[in-house]
Amino acid sequence: MIKTLRILCLFLGIYVPSPALGNYSVGARSVALSNAFVSVSDSWSTFHNQATLAGIKNFSAGVFYESRFLVDELSLAAATATLPLLNGNVGLSFYQFGSGTYNETKFGFAYARQLSERWNAAVQMDYFMNRWPENEKAFGFATFEAGIVYRLNNEVVLGAHVFNPVKNGITTYYGKEKMPLIARIGGHYEFADRVLISAEYAYNNDQTGQVRTGLEFYPLQNLALRMGVSGRPLKYSAGLGYTIGGFTTDIAFSYHGNLGFSPSVSLQYRWK
Repeated sequence: MIKTLRILCLFLGIYVPSPALGNYSVGARSVALSNAFVSVSDSWSTFHNQATLAGIKNFSAGVFYESRFLVDELSLAAATATLPLLNGNVGLSFYQFGSGTYNETKFGFAYARQLSERWNAAVQMDYFMNRWPENEKAFGFATFEAGIVYRLNNEVVLGAHVFNPVKNGITTYYGKEKMPLIARIGGHYEFADRVLISAEYAYNNDQTGQVRTGLEFYPLQNLALRMGVSGRPLKYSAGLGYTIGGFTTDIAFSYHGNLGFSPSVSLQYRWK
């Protein structure tokens, strides 16, 4: 099924990350905001910009699932946890993309710290594993990512993040395939805890740059409505979130003009 989908994408001129080269964005809230998330702080910052973890004051954890293009073989499942520790915050993260005889797995260990009233910084060590049906064992490699956050004032936050600056990759029987270097820069504006507008630019050395934008607003205290647009390729997204006590449930849908819908859901808990 994986090979069939990739052949179809080649005919349609669609980019889909090649095996061993994917670093996937996680979290239904970020999906609904077209992943314009480099400066936003929540439980899923372990997959976006770990420096925003410094804004989390208590233990938090979450689980996530996405059915990419409604294809079981392209499912994405993830989990994360953040704990105040060592004069900062420690973040643990995991995802698995794919099912059956082919899958990609990522483990992350992050440390984030507030450097001053305005600056946060973080670094995360990653380990990737990839398994193909024709091989008896999985192949793995290590790399890292790092980020910074600058709070301009109470409403505006700016962020920057780099993934795999060493351009490391996986070594197989057929040679080495490099994981792309990905750099992101952007920010968000938050008004009265009711409206959040975010935007970022993502550079990938294997692709053209991508602009991402998102809008989140709260018509009710515990209910969030979200939408986003990104390109290129042009993608639309939308979703909602509801909070009760320490639990938050987020649902999102993204739409690709050629491949269709990708629904996702995440559940988070934050100790208060």
